Amino acid sequence: MKPEILLIEPMMPEVEARLEAAYQVHRLFQERDPKPLLERVGAHIRAIVTGGGSGASNELIEALPALEIIAINGIGTDAVDLERARSRRVRVTTTPEVLTDDVADMAIALMLAVARRLCANDRFVREGRWPGGSVPLGRKVSGKRLGIIGLGRVGRAIARRAEGFGMTIGYTDLRPVEGAGYRYYPTVAEVAREADFLVVAASGGVGSRGIVNAGVLDALGPEGVLVNVARGSVVDEPALVAALSERRVAGAGLDVFAHEPEVPAALREMQQVVLQPHQASATLETRRAMADLVLRNLEAQFAGREPPTAVV
Repeated sequence: MKPEILLIEPMMPEVEARLEAAYQVHRLFQERDPKPLLERVGAHIRAIVTGGGSGASNELIEALPALEIIAINGIGTDAVDLERARSRRVRVTTTPEVLTDDVADMAIALMLAVARRLCANDRFVREGRWPGGSVPLGRKVSGKRLGIIGLGRVGRAIARRAEGFGMTIGYTDLRPVEGAGYRYYPTVAEVAREADFLVVAASGGVGSRGIVNAGVLDALGPEGVLVNVARGSVVDEPALVAALSERRVAGAGLDVFAHEPEVPAALREMQQVVLQPHQASATLETRRAMADLVLRNLEAQFAGREPPTAVV
């Protein structure tokens, strides 16, 4: 019999078809009340397939006594209790590296979109206001100072792209990154104080929750722009809304939010903010590559081999 798996959120139709071919798939996201489904099939579920934002709660993990693997279609593990998984001898896998370029591209795109008012100006033209009006000037990106919070794979890819814009690059992380070649700042506030653009590329989780707070935003200052392509939890969202409303920062480009898919109404109304529905890795090429890794991890687990990108 095919192994039974629990799909937490939808994937591309072609990917779901591949899952269906190899496994008996139960779609939790289609259930208004998941309890009856879990009572019916929970004892037989051997794998969870989920996204980095959705993860798998401890309550869900404990409801699946036969669980062997949680295959995350993404790089974030903050929505899975890794220690609980380890104690249950449940493997946890991610899809590293394949989405690095797309996330870095999105960070640069958001930076440019905010600075050059691309979305606001697009609306200006579409609404037919160009013949009788004018728009405010944008802000230059080339040659400016970039601060990066988190110099992992994505942070380094952002830095490489920023070099092409002649930007001065600094970063903060838990410790200096050997061989990085960029100036290291010990705290988030220090890197923000020296940045025109501050990009969040840090991992989510308890350790990074709300580290971009009111003090950091004040350090970034009224000419500064915040870009977040990491996790919404890393930014104190009410503090950001207040700083933008009071013009204590110049603008923001946001791909992630604290309570997705809910986005504060105030952010939706601000012309100096560019919003994306968590799309940093959302290209056909990358989502296919991510799906391939998910399937390879599942195949390895059920064949008794080491999953290729296991983190637990």
